[in-house]
Amino acid sequence: MLKDAALLQLELLRGALEENLILKDSSPYNVQWRGAQPLFIDVGSFESLHAGEPWVGYRQFCMLFLYPLLLQAYKDAPFQPWLRGRLDGIEPQECRDLMSFRDLWRAGVLTHVLLHARLERRHADSDRDIKGELGKAGFKKELIVANVKRLERLVRKLEWRPGVSEWSEYGPRAHYTDADSERKAEFVRRAAGERAWDLVWDLGCNDGRYSRIAAERARYVVAMDADAAVVDGLYRTLRDDGETSILPLLVDVVDPSPALGWRGGERRTLSDRGTPELTLCLALIHHVAIGGNVPVRDFLNWLRSLDTKLVIEFPTTDDPLVRRLLARKREGTHPDYERGYFERCLGELFDVRSSEELSSGTRVLYVAQPKV
Repeated sequence: MLKDAALLQLELLRGALEENLILKDSSPYNVQWRGAQPLFIDVGSFESLHAGEPWVGYRQFCMLFLYPLLLQAYKDAPFQPWLRGRLDGIEPQECRDLMSFRDLWRAGVLTHVLLHARLERRHADSDRDIKGELGKAGFKKELIVANVKRLERLVRKLEWRPGVSEWSEYGPRAHYTDADSERKAEFVRRAAGERAWDLVWDLGCNDGRYSRIAAERARYVVAMDADAAVVDGLYRTLRDDGETSILPLLVDVVDPSPALGWRGGERRTLSDRGTPELTLCLALIHHVAIGGNVPVRDFLNWLRSLDTKLVIEFPTTDDPLVRRLLARKREGTHPDYERGYFERCLGELFDVRSSEELSSGTRVLYVAQPKV
């Protein structure tokens, strides 16, 4: 998604230069999404190009687009924790420090990382008028155009090959028989088909199967998962399908992006960004409660705070995946992860409209409405 946003930014910049305009900044936040379709929203970024002036947004493009993509492609280093912790992105010297000597000969590193970092260090304490000097030296628009075209070629070649993660093949394996898989899909379809929804959240969406079911009756579905490989694969599929009603996002509900910027008001928290009318929480609670050490009641309290209709799945302690998670913990660490306790907490916070135990006997599905 970041790569496609970068290419859209560069395409618009190249088109603007043909009209003697330029984009004064290069923030990924200027690109929002209609499903898997990137949309540039900050029309105010366009301004007239003045003779002799460089592209002032180049540094920001490097810090928020290029360096994250380089680190992901060349070092297999996840950039998301870095970007969610700082609005300005990755500094040139920081990116340089993460590159080895051999990396310097990879495409783009020498020019856009090493030389960029050196120039910044050299002029960090200088009061020289660099823009003025460039103008006097005959700096031309054609140099910006050439740089933009080089960046486009570079970004297009950058690929992240994550391989197989723990959850990227979870959908096909699914820990279900074919019959249970179909029963689960039908259960979700009945719950989602009760009416039309404005906004649906699918927490722990994996390959997006249930997001697609919900999208049949929803204006918009936000499909969230904590596995970057899973979200990347889902995005590529949705993009290739031309899907505009399902937005895939990398979100860990145990550790979501915080409020950022001045007084925490420039970027809002997950729960402040939308109010879902329906939330799918399928095969997730064991990861939150056992893997994330979140008390079962606390997680249900959070779901209740969303004031959303809920479709939730509870894998019991006899489930093979739950046993595997518990085996990593000291015995007795999660006494609250128990079906009876879960159902009591769910019943205190929600009106349970229906439930269904799959034939495996280890997974139970519930439809619940918030208590008034």
